[in-house]
Amino acid sequence: MTDTGRNPTPIAGSDAGRMKLARSIDEFSERILLLLTPQSFAAARAFRPRASDVIIATYPKCGTTWVQQIAHGLRTGGDMAFDEITEVVPWLEAALDLGLDLDAEQKAEPRLFKTHVRAELAPPGCRYISVIREPGDALASQYHFMEGWFLERGAVAIDDFVRLLAFSTGPGSTYWNYLLSWWRRRDDPQVLTLSFEDLKEDLEAQVARVARFLATDVARRSIDVATRQATFAFMKTHEGQFDEHLTARARNSACDLPPDAATTKVREGKTGTRRALSDATLALLDERWASVVAPETGFASYAALRAALAERE
Repeated sequence: MTDTGRNPTPIAGSDAGRMKLARSIDEFSERILLLLTPQSFAAARAFRPRASDVIIATYPKCGTTWVQQIAHGLRTGGDMAFDEITEVVPWLEAALDLGLDLDAEQKAEPRLFKTHVRAELAPPGCRYISVIREPGDALASQYHFMEGWFLERGAVAIDDFVRLLAFSTGPGSTYWNYLLSWWRRRDDPQVLTLSFEDLKEDLEAQVARVARFLATDVARRSIDVATRQATFAFMKTHEGQFDEHLTARARNSACDLPPDAATTKVREGKTGTRRALSDATLALLDERWASVVAPETGFASYAALRAALAERE
């Protein structure tokens, strides 16, 4: 869903349905392809970062905004003078559509960006922070993220949505191929791998890991400030700075969405979102892990893979 670069056909017979949220899986599938233009994808692919740049690379809803806030807080000592986090940590694939110059200087060093593409499609030659999350939690969280922005609330069942994402056969990134692509780079000293769950369990320790990786002159006070400003309570209080409104403002019309359709990236701050899924869907996710992820990684579950990564710290 994030790196297809395709130019989709406009929705047929859209006069009656214009400026309304999607009410079916098929309608959502058509509209999400309109979120970013092929030209914006191409600009991201053509971008050549500096060696000092850091790209935060995640599958959607795996802690992207969280790590953007952490890294930006560390490099600036706690700057909050931005309209929305994308303004100071640009999303590579959306930058052209949002009028952001990827080559511009930023508020502080290192320059920071985010991406949702697989490792082999990420701009080469810089450093990367990869963030992983339990698949059921990530996919269920994406459903809640889309409700009220692309999806009419209650119109599409969460299990149908998650199955669409988990078992897509299109050319874009799925959770599985995204995870494996960055797993292959786990020994690369230019890649720091974090887990959403570790951020939740020991935020201060993970902020310190990011600080060391950024290799910037970060004082103890900056780590303390960045940790405080990355708590759920703080980010919820400043929710309007983490709500994707820059993207919505630029792209809602192109997606036939109402101008005021909106979302939030700070919903509950919890793990265990997968509990909203049916046993049948959870079983299918486990089967997909067993058939796609386990043969390459050697780990029978996400929990085992995460534990192995933690031992490498």
